[in-house]
Amino acid sequence: MILDARGSARFGLFATALIAAAHLGHADVVKALIAAGAPLDHVNNLGWTAVIESIVLGDGGKRHVATLKALVDAGANINLADRSGATPLTLARRRGYKEMAAILEAAGAR
Repeated sequence: MILDARGSARFGLFATALIAAAHLGHADVVKALIAAGAPLDHVNNLGWTAVIESIVLGDGGKRHVATLKALVDAGANINLADRSGATPLTLARRRGYKEMAAILEAAGAR
């Protein structure tokens, strides 16, 4: 893996370092990548962004909540839906992730 200054390393699913860090709930890494200019709204081969991965592959716990908040605070598009048309807010609600849903709702998610 090679990571450029913008955090745009490529992984197996045409993901970025930001997506990988988001799905693992590494909020501090996510913040560092955002500060370095990582693309916030890159969509991987699964049709998921870093926002979606923080929800779908997260556990709704403290680390993933902090990761989602960092992405939202940085201006990630919170209404980009997955391939089935589910928005991040829908995905958080389906999983019962109330704190994540509240963050999205407060930011204007639909």
